[in-house]
Amino acid sequence: MLKKPIQMSESLELGAVLAISGGFMDAYSYVCRDQVFANAQTGNMLLFGVHLSQGQFDQSIRYLCPVISFAVGIALADVFRILFKEKDLLHWRQFSVLMEAIILFAVSFFSQKYNLLANSLTSFACGIQVESFRKILGNNMATTMCIGNLRSATQHLMSFLETKNKVFLKKSCLYFGIIILFISGAVFGYFCVKMFAERAIIMSSILLLITLAMMFVDREVEDMLKEG
Repeated sequence: MLKKPIQMSESLELGAVLAISGGFMDAYSYVCRDQVFANAQTGNMLLFGVHLSQGQFDQSIRYLCPVISFAVGIALADVFRILFKEKDLLHWRQFSVLMEAIILFAVSFFSQKYNLLANSLTSFACGIQVESFRKILGNNMATTMCIGNLRSATQHLMSFLETKNKVFLKKSCLYFGIIILFISGAVFGYFCVKMFAERAIIMSSILLLITLAMMFVDREVEDMLKEG
């Protein structure tokens, strides 16, 4: 029985680059743009509620807008999925990545005066990514946040300790690996911000363009060539 090849959009190498980019975006928005999260919308919702309870409405808005933008980004990714067909020049996921890269490149030119808009657009791009890429090697996995990945990693580790089935150990290592790559992206983002300030987010655009190029590889043909 032939093993079904993993499509490039669910490949480990593409997921790794997206995870690095995801950590980079969160570090960028937090360190460079008024300590707002690009991906961690739970944190933004918490801070929105805290500032709202203190009557600091101007501060609460800067956390609410990214949350709304993130949701709109998710919705737009679904629109891309509906509108783009297999026969089109670009697959809908390719178009999503291209749109995300363009948006982040534009954000790099916003001064500190426009942090609210910059953070909203960055979260918008993150929403597109989280909806467009939801699996790695067939496993449900996020490249823009870690809480779900941490739960799955720990769950599979405990299943391995219970059953000694190495499949669970491999899955656990996969989830922990993506978490480590996300953190590495955040570290990378921090140092880039220190060197390039607002322009640092261009590096995330470059990472996304790399993923776009990777998605033009026909994984099924590639596997056939390896077997040949």
